[in-house]
Amino acid sequence: MNTKNTAFATAIICWQKRYGRHNLPWQCDNPYHIWLSEIMLQQTQVTTMLPYYQRFLRRFPDVHRLARAHTESVMAVWSGLGYYARARHLHATAKIIACKGFPQNAASWQTLPGVGKSTAAAITIFAGGGHHAILDGNVKRVLTRVFAIEQPTNKAATIHTLWKLADSLLPTHNIKPYTQGLMDLGATVCVRVSPRCEACPLSKQCLARQRGIERRLPHRSPRPIKSVRHIAMALIYHHNKVWLQKRPHAGIWGGLWSLPEKEATADLRDYCCKKFGDTLTPREEMAFTHTFTHYHLHAKVLCYACYKPPTSSPTAKWMQKGALADAALPAPIKKLLLAFFAP
Repeated sequence: MNTKNTAFATAIICWQKRYGRHNLPWQCDNPYHIWLSEIMLQQTQVTTMLPYYQRFLRRFPDVHRLARAHTESVMAVWSGLGYYARARHLHATAKIIACKGFPQNAASWQTLPGVGKSTAAAITIFAGGGHHAILDGNVKRVLTRVFAIEQPTNKAATIHTLWKLADSLLPTHNIKPYTQGLMDLGATVCVRVSPRCEACPLSKQCLARQRGIERRLPHRSPRPIKSVRHIAMALIYHHNKVWLQKRPHAGIWGGLWSLPEKEATADLRDYCCKKFGDTLTPREEMAFTHTFTHYHLHAKVLCYACYKPPTSSPTAKWMQKGALADAALPAPIKKLLLAFFAP
């Protein structure tokens, strides 16, 4: 590692010891806690993730408890955190670990569901071993600015360049405080909007700051304008119960319970007629909007009172209003139903 790269690592390590985050609950030697935190932090900031992390550990305090849990229980505790494939992968990985033990190196971690190259490296480092580079969103932002990388960071060639750079910057020793420092710096100082350059230990090295372009980096190729999808949903209730259907694992809200859904209002009414016959009485209509990564969802919700409910099945059931708050429901559906049944 050359002198410039040594200065980079030294600055990060010294800064982390004085200003970095030292009291996060997963900063320990417990590989279960470390793995759980790294999965939850994918696509999610610490402030958002922290209450979910704490709630998850209260419900599943160790990997064996998680491995034995029913999938629906896992999804219920995860509900609201989004990107639900993470929860399914977490549960699948727990079953593997419960049988084979925790992996001992990054390569083994990377073979497990939901664990990519950077996540595997981070888990290995923080669990007490390994000498690897990581490249999460915070680290990408720091490297892109310090070295003034103007190529779009959502391009494969740029990612390849960033990985090579991250590998070249690794110090020989103190890999844990270095890695934690890079993540902390990106999360608290080299933030996406309004970076706090005056507080950055790399400000004198930062090429983006020298050129006055730090606020427009990292650069990403323009995303397509989000499309709008319109759907119709049925809120069918019987006294204090609501009719829910299990969603398929593929697609949005995979594996969660939700309201019956069709692409068109006419199709939804046809479903209700075939499923419930003349036992439904139309009530008010409702609506909500929810934004996903690639599109906006506009849902029209038709409400019906049911006086002769059908029996439940593995993929469709009645749920008491008192169970909604802790159920495996998509966040906007839970919010809608809690408001609907509110006194």
